[in-house]
Amino acid sequence: MQPTTILTLKQIETYLQTVDLIPLIEKGFVDYSNGLAVVPPVGELLFEQPAGEAHIKYGYIKEQAYYAVKIASGFPANTELGLKTSQGVVLLFSQETGVLSCVLLDEGLLTDVRTAIASMITLKHLAPKKVKRVGIVGTGVMAKLQLAFLHQVTDCKDIMVWGRTPENVTAFQSHFSDSPFNITIADSLAFLASECNVIITTTSAKDPLLYFEYIQKGTHITALGSDTAEKIELDPNILQHADVVVVDSKPQSQSRGEVFQARKYECLQEDKLLELGELIAKPSIGRQNDTQVTIADLTGVAVQDIMIATAVFEHHLK
Repeated sequence: MQPTTILTLKQIETYLQTVDLIPLIEKGFVDYSNGLAVVPPVGELLFEQPAGEAHIKYGYIKEQAYYAVKIASGFPANTELGLKTSQGVVLLFSQETGVLSCVLLDEGLLTDVRTAIASMITLKHLAPKKVKRVGIVGTGVMAKLQLAFLHQVTDCKDIMVWGRTPENVTAFQSHFSDSPFNITIADSLAFLASECNVIITTTSAKDPLLYFEYIQKGTHITALGSDTAEKIELDPNILQHADVVVVDSKPQSQSRGEVFQARKYECLQEDKLLELGELIAKPSIGRQNDTQVTIADLTGVAVQDIMIATAVFEHHLK
């Protein structure tokens, strides 16, 4: 029996540079929507002192080699300790024997990257043909990762950013001072929404940030932050009036995310709701023209963890 492989963060970072992640994770979403994945409900721990959260996601895709168990946490006060706010580990087990094949000591990196890739997939399938400017709401790790992968789905280099803390917004802008992006700072979310026809929200807000009256015709919004029942970034009226609403998991949208919140306020038309895997398999059911408003609500699904962790491990085995 082969010994369990342990991959360090440095190894994982190196392998990720050579893996084409978008088609891999697209396949995971399609398999999920086609009923080929077994994904139990998310396990969750919420902490108060200090504030933090840990999510446990696990499952398998039929006819693949491994099943995955992923633990990922977020502790905002870690910045005061000189630590990353995101932490985590992914375990890969053989579907044939149950043997632990690989421990990926990713410190939350794989979760961050697969989330950013899922965001890019939504832009690939839902963004208007001409992306005028991309609005980033938030200034943390996930906000920065959007720009790391944006070139894979659009040529747009014009970026506008908004954040609650002026120092963080300025630091975000400085972080990309040597990049090809032209980054401007929005003094309000209403102004950002008036200037951007693609908006990506990346915060842990518990009250809406974007309101229906801000949103222009033709806008696409990908919401990444609402991964627990308490979080919300979008006014539910945005979803009520949107032309297309896409979730990564319909079952998960019953308990978390913007769609969950819209249902609470009776602001969701269920016949507009699509699953991302359905959209990838049949793009014609998505955006029909550049005047429609489209929403993608991503809460994170274990198939993303399975696909990215398997890709990294199999690259190691080559």
